Amino acid sequence: MAVKSSTKKRLMELGVKEELAHKLADDANMDTIKKMSAQDVATKLSLKMTDTELETIMDIIREQAASKRRRPTRRVEMKAELKALETNIPLGEMRFNVLNHEIVPLHELVPEDEQMAELAPWDLVGTDIDGSPRLRIELLPKILITDPAIQAMKEAMEQSDDELRAGWLHNRVVRITRRSPSAGIHVAYRLVVEGN
Repeated sequence: MAVKSSTKKRLMELGVKEELAHKLADDANMDTIKKMSAQDVATKLSLKMTDTELETIMDIIREQAASKRRRPTRRVEMKAELKALETNIPLGEMRFNVLNHEIVPLHELVPEDEQMAELAPWDLVGTDIDGSPRLRIELLPKILITDPAIQAMKEAMEQSDDELRAGWLHNRVVRITRRSPSAGIHVAYRLVVEGN
């Protein structure tokens, strides 16, 4: 049997006598001790159920168990809010869809007829030689077509539309929406490219 010295030290800091802390930490860490019933603790420490020492130790254990309960964090709340924006894109029963993972932001393909209006506030609409408006997509940050999120999006679109031509995703704009603790909702745009 091995006494967990860190557990013993922690119990002593919490007010358990050294010899009792030594017995309690024998082959048990704090998580194990928190899950023990009063009867288990009494047996391990050779105490009677009516001993005040047992009641004191059980109060300490209960207090530690209660203080470690997880509370919902802002990350959980943000995930729920972002999930409301997301749409599940099924890719078959046996495949993992990277877009459904909690740390992957929402990826959406910007419709070609809406690209000009959506990117105009960032001064990405210029004029062509003949004076007609043109989208300056070369100024956008790039994302490779081999990126797992883009691949998942591509496969889902190709499943729903059999008539897509080869290379249909090249030079398309993707909107990436993520929750940010400082900015609220952060929207970024990327240009899908086939190589560096």
